Amino acid sequence: MTTNTEVAALLARSHRLGADPRNTNYAGGNTSAKGTDTDPVTGGDVELMWVKGSGGDLGTLTGAGLAALRLDRLRALTDVYPGVEREDEMVAAFDYCLHGKGGAAPSIDTAMHGLVDAAHVDHLHPDSGIALACAADGEQLTAQCFGDTVVWVPWRRPGFRLGLDIAAVKEANPQAIGCVLGGHGITAWGDTSEECERNSLHIIRTAEAFLAERGRPEPFGPVIEGYEALSGEERRERAAALAPYVRAVASQDRPQVGHFDDSDAVLDFLARAEHPRLAALGTSCPDHFLRTKVRPLVLDLPPSAPPAEAVARLKELHAAYREEYAAYYARHAEPGSPAMRGADPAIVLVPGVGMFSFGKDKQTARVAGEFYINAINVMRGAEAVSTYAPIEESEKFRIEYWALEEAKLQRMPGPKPLATRVALVTGAGSGIGRAIAQRLVAEGACVVVADLDGENAARVAEELGGSDKAVAVTVDVTSEEQIADAFQAAVLAFGGVDLVVNNAGISISKPLLETSAGDWDLQHDIMARGSFLVSREAARVMTAQGLGGDIVYIASKNAVFAGPDNIAYSAAKADQAHQVRLLAAELGAHGIRVNGVNPDGVVRGSGIFAGGWGAERAAVYGVPEEKLGEFYAQRTLLKREVLPEHVANAVFALTGGDLTHTTGLHVPVDAGVAAAFLR
Repeated sequence: MTTNTEVAALLARSHRLGADPRNTNYAGGNTSAKGTDTDPVTGGDVELMWVKGSGGDLGTLTGAGLAALRLDRLRALTDVYPGVEREDEMVAAFDYCLHGKGGAAPSIDTAMHGLVDAAHVDHLHPDSGIALACAADGEQLTAQCFGDTVVWVPWRRPGFRLGLDIAAVKEANPQAIGCVLGGHGITAWGDTSEECERNSLHIIRTAEAFLAERGRPEPFGPVIEGYEALSGEERRERAAALAPYVRAVASQDRPQVGHFDDSDAVLDFLARAEHPRLAALGTSCPDHFLRTKVRPLVLDLPPSAPPAEAVARLKELHAAYREEYAAYYARHAEPGSPAMRGADPAIVLVPGVGMFSFGKDKQTARVAGEFYINAINVMRGAEAVSTYAPIEESEKFRIEYWALEEAKLQRMPGPKPLATRVALVTGAGSGIGRAIAQRLVAEGACVVVADLDGENAARVAEELGGSDKAVAVTVDVTSEEQIADAFQAAVLAFGGVDLVVNNAGISISKPLLETSAGDWDLQHDIMARGSFLVSREAARVMTAQGLGGDIVYIASKNAVFAGPDNIAYSAAKADQAHQVRLLAAELGAHGIRVNGVNPDGVVRGSGIFAGGWGAERAAVYGVPEEKLGEFYAQRTLLKREVLPEHVANAVFALTGGDLTHTTGLHVPVDAGVAAAFLR
């Protein structure tokens, strides 16, 4: 094959394997191909290997995610291999084997691919393969399942020595198509890309069939009376009520974003008698426990327990978890070990309700939960035919606090200013709210796009990057029930809420004698009452979390400036402005800051102005509607038009981390209206 054909075939194989979660987990495993290319220096042929680089995902792998290495140099490393005690040095040596510029950094598994005498190699983490790899008698089960076509390789931490082991196994077993790696996963090989993929799938599907045919029907034991799953609606209500407290448990060392999963696999596991024993054993595959920590925190109460009792017990279990984790670190840490990264759980299991998983962002939290479901599947398979026996705790520590893992973490870019923060923005389906949502996501926040127009909200959420970045909720801010539902959706999507922007509004511009009681009530219901209801629900969540928070009101220059023919709107804005002061005084004890932004003349992109208010104000001032923005600009000190993104900038300035000691402030964003100066 030519280089391009070889790489194209490798990428296509990787995509097919990575698209099916039965084959491997997200960002887990790696694939490779060997071939010949032209050496640009000598003009002669050079043997190369292309292999998935560090941190990539098979399902979405691109050419840039491959590392290209010279095989002669890679294989020559066997002559300078310094032994297991110093094998981490070999990762740096891979850089001297690279061919040309660009490409991904070679991963720890590079040796496995390069040293095995096969043109194509797949290393995967299928649940069925790991179930055999983590069974107490995995070696015997592997032989029963595959005969001599798949060979058992005892547990060894990934690295150069493991590559030598697998190469030796293949050489000694020419009939073999692959191997099961104890406690870890599988590796398969072939002379062609098609043969390698076929062999990988044969191992995975054969293991699945073996576990199904040989396995006992209830590997997790009988259902515990009272631990059955709550009904769907009841389950989500209980999860939403617990979520802020669970997030507090996961965020003592550093704030985390959450994800909730109540799939059948999780609920069945937690309803069964063996779940406490199995959960305590922890996960085994390195890809699993690097995401999930060595073990989860499990609430040991039935779902019928009163919420207050569940919260109190969570706090007790959390204290014990932290002590146990610190003891685990102390048992295994050596003088050169990295510092303990944190003692909070990444996975919290609540019987009858589901699983909460946590991470530095939504994707990390979601994937951590997916990995724990992989672990449940592994435990089910192992217990069905044997006894689940993960790798030793000391080996888990060696990987969790591996110098190479620490170096990888240190290479990651620093967090954005609003990373781990969850924002809910009302009226975010258009105009100022949409601009605020865009800015918050750009600065690292997860955003709940709340709007009366559900279609607009959904469109904005999709623009922002989909469910790992933003979710949409339809909400009328005059409705207590709909506001409660919106916050429930927020905490189930992201674990909690840290930042709320009261932006929803309308404007009725009429002289006093033409303003009806209905006009007045509608204006105040949406902006004064609505802001109060949203802030009250926000305070409930934020105080439960104990992580502080921000509430920002998008008020108006009209809160302090008496303009013509605008009694209902301006009075409602004045109400909002004073809510800022009142709530800043009340909520400061909880670390919750409350501030306001006073815009003026935001015409372009504004939903309010487009909805008819622009025409009304233009008529009041005697200018064409299309010139209203220019008119507002010319009456300011700076002679500049105010746009939605300028208001968004002010929201970020208040919440982005620099004004940590500021609360009760109103920031004018009006290009300078002297009559509206605060005094």
